[in-house]
Amino acid sequence: MAHGGDVKHDYHLVNPSPWPFVASVGALVAAIGAVVLMRGLAAEGLLSKGQWYLFGAGSIILIFTCFGWWGDVIKESRQGDHTPVVDIGLRYGMILFIASEVMFFVAWFWMFFELAIFHGHRADWMVPTWDEATAAAWANWPPPHVETFDPFHLPLMNTLILLLSGTTVTWAHHALQQGDRKGARNGLILTVLLGCLFSYIQFAVEYPEAGFAFGNQGDVTNANVYGASFFMATGFHGFHVVIGTIFLTVCLLRLLAGQMSPQKHFGFEAAAWYWHFVDVVWLFLFTFVYVMPYLTMQN
Repeated sequence: MAHGGDVKHDYHLVNPSPWPFVASVGALVAAIGAVVLMRGLAAEGLLSKGQWYLFGAGSIILIFTCFGWWGDVIKESRQGDHTPVVDIGLRYGMILFIASEVMFFVAWFWMFFELAIFHGHRADWMVPTWDEATAAAWANWPPPHVETFDPFHLPLMNTLILLLSGTTVTWAHHALQQGDRKGARNGLILTVLLGCLFSYIQFAVEYPEAGFAFGNQGDVTNANVYGASFFMATGFHGFHVVIGTIFLTVCLLRLLAGQMSPQKHFGFEAAAWYWHFVDVVWLFLFTFVYVMPYLTMQN
């Protein structure tokens, strides 16, 4: 007869964990810190505009939470708690997370299309204090005096880099499934290096060459709105590339430590899904944020 404490189901009931509470505190501190950093809550002191202490503290708490929480998940897996039923739940969770990320980028695309398609028709009532000349200037998108990026230079190079990284991460995944640890290692190393190269080209090479700015405080013009929409859309994608690169780096370290096998490697599989999502989003960004405005300006 089974003992009362024996597990009689395939589900894993997690032990009491401090990480949800710690993550909530970190998110709250980081959110307040972001407001202080960008807008300020006081004229002077730690809550004045430009102070980064609260945001930095919140970010550190969140990073610490990631190490602790995901470290516990890895321990649960190695202890055999991730049964096939639990594994399915993890897959559903990752799919729903990526779906939420898709909707996040839908918001940025919606904003960009709103400005590109409708903003000439709506300028007369969006800001009632504008005169007719200012409203007419909004009828062109991108603004005539904005120098857009040539998409067939650095953006095309980054597109090829991301597409290549998509093939290397797939190579690594299939190699691990076949028990080829050397191939999985080499594919992951190449993917991480390509991810770092993409981030370097975008943030260190491309952005400094931009012919427009993010926007000036109090100066609501179409040029600033174009810059804000461009940098928000591409910048958040770049942030996701950085997160994905860190995700894959952790998988590489776990692979080198012998913590992944052909039968159990969902962490790597989830990272590969996330990386392919980043690839697909970039193709849409390249087409509608880089190529289309550039062709419009040429015509």
